[in-house]
Amino acid sequence: MRILGVDPGYGIVGIGIIEVSGNRISHVFHGTIETPKNLPAEKRLKRIYEEFLKVLERFSPDECAMEKLFFVKNVTTAIGVGEARGVLFLALAEKNIPVFEYAPNEVKVSLSGYGRASKKQIQENVKRFLNLSEIPRPDDAADALAIAWCHALQSRARRVTHEKD
Repeated sequence: MRILGVDPGYGIVGIGIIEVSGNRISHVFHGTIETPKNLPAEKRLKRIYEEFLKVLERFSPDECAMEKLFFVKNVTTAIGVGEARGVLFLALAEKNIPVFEYAPNEVKVSLSGYGRASKKQIQENVKRFLNLSEIPRPDDAADALAIAWCHALQSRARRVTHEKD
């Protein structure tokens, strides 16, 4: 199963793709979709949508794991991220890819066993768990891989629970 992890953003969307085969989880790709601040909102959203569709077509993920919108400090930022999530959800719906959402603390628990782990600790674990030579950059891509990893563990737990029923 191929899992696409997404760290949604307006300026930067983190992308991380992993492959799950039995008990083995391997790195496929990581990167970002970036939009310049000087572009009008509609052009930024269009760029996110079009570039995301290219990722979906290139890698054909089976499922998507996306971080839940989880902050309230800056309302303007939250609105932009919410709009970006909207075009991401649209692209996923068009390709019939199911989406699973995870709160940041769920992702941290999956990678460290602790819901308040530091960003550095999570990045180090992503590197180690996926057998990478260095921490994925930028941070948004590392976060997306962490979200994908969280989903891989959560979906495995769901399958085991269903097998016992």
